[in-house]
Amino acid sequence: MSELPFREAARATADLVADYLAAVPKGPVWQPMEPAARARLLDAPLPRTGRPLAELLAGIATEVMPAPMGNGHPRFFGWVNSAPAPAGVLASLAAAAMNPSSAGGDHADVHLERAVVRWIAELVGFPHSPGAGLLTSGTSMATIVCLAAARGRAAARVGHDVRAEGLSGLPPLVGYVSGETHSCVRKAAELLGLGSRQLRVVEADAEGRLDVAALRAAVAQDRAAGRLPFLVAASAGTVNTGAVDRFEPIADLCAEQGLWLHIDGAYGAFGVLDPVIAHRFAGLERADSLALDPHKWLGVPVDCGCALVRDAGQLRETFSLVPSYLRDEEAGGLGWFSEYGTEQTRPFRSLKVWATIAHRGRDGLAADIAHCTELARRLGELVEADPGLELLAPVATSIVAFRARPAELSPSELNALNQALPLAVQRRGQAFVTGTVLGGREALRACLLNATTTESDLMLLLDEVRAAAAELTGRQDLV
Repeated sequence: MSELPFREAARATADLVADYLAAVPKGPVWQPMEPAARARLLDAPLPRTGRPLAELLAGIATEVMPAPMGNGHPRFFGWVNSAPAPAGVLASLAAAAMNPSSAGGDHADVHLERAVVRWIAELVGFPHSPGAGLLTSGTSMATIVCLAAARGRAAARVGHDVRAEGLSGLPPLVGYVSGETHSCVRKAAELLGLGSRQLRVVEADAEGRLDVAALRAAVAQDRAAGRLPFLVAASAGTVNTGAVDRFEPIADLCAEQGLWLHIDGAYGAFGVLDPVIAHRFAGLERADSLALDPHKWLGVPVDCGCALVRDAGQLRETFSLVPSYLRDEEAGGLGWFSEYGTEQTRPFRSLKVWATIAHRGRDGLAADIAHCTELARRLGELVEADPGLELLAPVATSIVAFRARPAELSPSELNALNQALPLAVQRRGQAFVTGTVLGGREALRACLLNATTTESDLMLLLDEVRAAAAELTGRQDLV
């Protein structure tokens, strides 16, 4: 097949993508790949000669796009993966065409990133000064950035230069988390040399929120033992249940004890845009740092996280290492983004964020988020109304944790059933839900992020759970 001119190939790509997106809601949510199709991707030989663009597009259409993860579908309730915002899809192509390094300098992507970081801060009500934040690959990287700044401040307060001396000679730096804190916080602590043993797991209350009295006691105990408390990592929407910690009393304690308050808002921080649940986020603006993911609830195409900090100077002191050939004090003396994080060459993430936010506007984003939280509450009501199902946690944001609870099953049989249910539902192809463990009980966990999801989709999800449970147990009374 002859080579298509680029313009014609680009148009064909646009048609391919548009057709794909239009077809997603009409097909199965997810299906296991056929072994032969999987093998064609896994075992593809390194090509010796090039292939025409038309042939490449045909391969994408037949070998790749028929096997999606499923997260574009309105009945995808798994993990915290959103459907892509159409404006972000289009902007991703334009950004790839420009292909800059967004480390710094005087070109559009640099200034656009400063603008969209400010927009994100404004959306969630976090105080922002120029330079006090940057886009990252996701909240995992944003957490490393924020905790590194916290580590640097704690060391400097006791006269130690952690960049020059490392951690040697410092008292053990201790951070505090709950059992529901995302694993990225532990990973960041390990990578920064703090050690996971120095993350104290503080008990949570009945709703899965960090217990402030237990936190205070843990800090006092560590100080008495000669350790150096420096960090509290709170959650604006835990991954298992969507619970939001009580930020005001945590912030009071952190201010009193000189601790850095970091908030993991990866998924849930944008929930503050919904007036019905906004009160849950009171005090978020008092944090020293906030990590969040536009590629979750906002639907910005992956990858795109964001680190926001209160003190831009602390962030720059933590990371700035500028060789002579990269000195640049443009943009108001802020320097390069590479002085505020770990990446030197950085992708043009800001255009898809700009396009997504600009296309929907604050009001549109708030309406989308409110729709998801309303549906989550409705799903909780449907679960509670069904004697064969059990709601396992209050619905705080847009995550619903529940389980099947057929009569006459022992606790171990219930656990075995609910452990098997997520994959059984997924394989049926009509809905996608994932599993977790809450208080030692296997559970299903539905996360609602798609503004096109309807109440009928919720009904179908529960029908699929019942049908899968009937298949697994051989009990048709469950359908």
